[in-house]
Amino acid sequence: MRVKIGDSLLELTQGDITRENVDAIVNAANESLLGGGGVDAAIHRAAGPKLLAECRGLGGCETGAAKITRGYRLDAKYIIHAVGPIYDDGTRGEPALLAHAYRAALELASQNKCASIAFPAISTGIFGYPMQDAARIAFHTIVDYVRAHSEIKLVRYVLYDARAFEIHARVLAQILGK
Repeated sequence: MRVKIGDSLLELTQGDITRENVDAIVNAANESLLGGGGVDAAIHRAAGPKLLAECRGLGGCETGAAKITRGYRLDAKYIIHAVGPIYDDGTRGEPALLAHAYRAALELASQNKCASIAFPAISTGIFGYPMQDAARIAFHTIVDYVRAHSEIKLVRYVLYDARAFEIHARVLAQILGK
């Protein structure tokens, strides 16, 4: 699925984010930045041990924020480590923290002259964020950002499986009124 947002393109695809050939891929990281499960583990494995060494020097990252490293063995020049919230019940600031994580990642992409960026579905795996709610927050944040920041030409949203792709495609169509 592809949609034009101003001068930018937003793509939804199903696949492996570690194989994306973009300027930056986003890691759904935990606060330690030292690796974890799911997407985080896959990115650390694919990038190689130098990523962990660089992450050790970053001092972690607060929930709702992001930090950037080199991409090492990935095709991407950079990895942007965005820390989404662990979902409790949605009343503990989770929506704002998730939106902040996406925005922080996009801001780092802009600051580092990244014209293309690939996102996973932050917080929807082990952190337990309900996928439909998380997708709505992610797409509102991404659409608002790229409308105001034309330097990002491509945002690719990479979903691991067909179920996640279908949910995200439906939410994006609702947001865009299609």
